Amino acid sequence: MICDFCINYIYDEDAEGYICDVDMDEDDYVRLKSSKYSTCPYYRNNDDYLIVRKQI
Repeated sequence: MICDFCINYIYDEDAEGYICDVDMDEDDYVRLKSSKYSTCPYYRNNDDYLIVRKQI
């Protein structure tokens, strides 16, 4: 998974590290980890220039 480029991957000052900020329950987490798919269904690109490229 490419969490480093995901908009949901944020720095948490309390934990002093990066965490996934998606609101999922334990069942969703287990389903995500045990899935045969390599992509995360919650992944959203954190590319600020994506909107600009679409406007050009």
